[in-house]
Amino acid sequence: MKEKVVSIIIIILLYSCTTEQHEKAEQKPQDKRELVLETLPKTLGEFEKSLIYQDLVNIQEVDSSILVDLKYSTEDNFFGRDVYEELTNAYLPLDVAIDLKKASTILIDKHPDLRLLVFDAVRPHRIQEILWEALDSIPANVRKAYVADPSEGSLHNYGCAVDLSIYDLKKDSLLDMGTKYDYFGYLAYPRMESQMLASGELSQGQIENRDLLRDVMLQAGFKPITSEWWHFNRTSLAQAKLRYELIK
Repeated sequence: MKEKVVSIIIIILLYSCTTEQHEKAEQKPQDKRELVLETLPKTLGEFEKSLIYQDLVNIQEVDSSILVDLKYSTEDNFFGRDVYEELTNAYLPLDVAIDLKKASTILIDKHPDLRLLVFDAVRPHRIQEILWEALDSIPANVRKAYVADPSEGSLHNYGCAVDLSIYDLKKDSLLDMGTKYDYFGYLAYPRMESQMLASGELSQGQIENRDLLRDVMLQAGFKPITSEWWHFNRTSLAQAKLRYELIK
């Protein structure tokens, strides 16, 4: 009888230990994230904490030479509203940030006085909805040329796209690309550059500046799109959905 009782106690103890270890294993990823958050400065805003919690990195911690001017953290954007609030740092998944560092290195090696300047990097899905609604006066099929439909998702929502330009340190100004960031019209379309050059609406110098940006980004693995000179994708939307989390 005693042997039977001892066996039962051993089985219970083994089950308890196994269950406890299993629960700890399940909690480990979350605990790791919580631990990181506990080490962050108290002054860090909730928006930025949420990006770090979702395993994104501040690109300037990967490459301090990259400049950042988040346009959606100002009122200097196409709808004149600050939707990023206290956020002023640009975030990306680590591997995408490393590729952006490659582009920065290529640029500086060729032109020591030039720097990449980021206008937008990861863009949470909830912000994508705000941008989409801000253009509600434009038909949806036309609107998609400027802002991705949040029902389909944007590569920005996965941290797989970046909007940027080139800054001249000597002149203390951006290179002239022919339009401002988020300009809605043919002047911003890479596919229309030959036509815009022929009509005199874009200069050869402006197109050369765009070519320089495209060249360094292409060498680092990013791809341009046909409707915005500032926008570059690191992968396809289908691949992003398989490999990365949707940032909320």
